[in-house]
Amino acid sequence: MKRILISILLLSSILFAGGLPSWYYNIKNASLQRNKFVEIMLPMIKKANKITLKRREFVINFFNKLEKKGFGGIDKSDLRRLVRISKIYKIKNLFDKDDYLLKIDKVPESLALTQAAIESAWGKSRFAIQADNLFGQWTYGAKGIIPQDRAEGKIHKIRIFNSLQASVNAYVNNLNSNRAYKNFRIQRYQSRILDEKFSGTDAAQTMKKYSQLRDKYVQMVRRFMVKHKFLRYDTQEADKGEAQSLYAFN
Repeated sequence: MKRILISILLLSSILFAGGLPSWYYNIKNASLQRNKFVEIMLPMIKKANKITLKRREFVINFFNKLEKKGFGGIDKSDLRRLVRISKIYKIKNLFDKDDYLLKIDKVPESLALTQAAIESAWGKSRFAIQADNLFGQWTYGAKGIIPQDRAEGKIHKIRIFNSLQASVNAYVNNLNSNRAYKNFRIQRYQSRILDEKFSGTDAAQTMKKYSQLRDKYVQMVRRFMVKHKFLRYDTQEADKGEAQSLYAFN
């Protein structure tokens, strides 16, 4: 009996090594559990967006300084940081200001919450628990979990993250750099220039390539975020004077 109990405890520790806090999975009330999911996820989404917006601020300041002082006024440390950022967002031309501004921006909180809930089954999927993967992100590396329903001939795996926050950060970076979401970035960029809000419903329309369900997935995401009232979590971080400061020297 003692051996059985030890085995159960060991198995439990393996199954719940990742994922949301263990108390979350003990909540029996579905409505309460979903509310707690939002409480857990929202700060991580905001943190990922904050990191992104800080990079955006750095890029804006870098190019403003470059315009005013030339290359002689640029610190080597700032140039090294720009190189690092360019690699994160797959910027081909190191000094392509517009490409940075197109790619480095926040993701609507409602979209991130919705996709996290859908892709991880409210944090209860095998990939969320075993791999801290909340958004179903793939990898082609050696480290990963093979999906049970992976089609014959396919080689992708489910990426394993070291933490839930790492999964959220990677999701935001994915939408900001992957060519599949180019339309997402263009629409967001246009809204930013026009000083208009880019909402979760706007963003959802550009998620056709996120799933093999294509148009059905877009409708699913839109309905889901409306049903669960996630649009109320969207915030507008844009500085109203940003567009003017960015293009004053063009």
